[in-house]
Amino acid sequence: MTKLMCLCFIILTIAVAVSADECEGDRQAMIKECAKYQQWPANPKLDPSDACCAVWQKANIPCLCAGVTKEKEKIWCMEKVGYVANFCKKPFPHGYKCGSYTFPPLA
Repeated sequence: MTKLMCLCFIILTIAVAVSADECEGDRQAMIKECAKYQQWPANPKLDPSDACCAVWQKANIPCLCAGVTKEKEKIWCMEKVGYVANFCKKPFPHGYKCGSYTFPPLA
């Protein structure tokens, strides 16, 4: 029984580590390809590059949003994040929460 519990713990630890690595990879790709389209100030809103949209299409958005803190919201303009997501055809649903920001209905 102890071996089984130990094995379950190891599997769970590996799953969490893989998930965290995936999210960190998405985070780094988002910074590299999309930073200039999603940072403050709120205007002007620029149409993102194809490379940025490719990152959006593959990214684990719930994982990324779970990592958005008040400090990160001082860097990332969530209104612009929503604009980029919409432009890249992966919009946030109305009421979706990312960090402390709640996305409004699409315009």
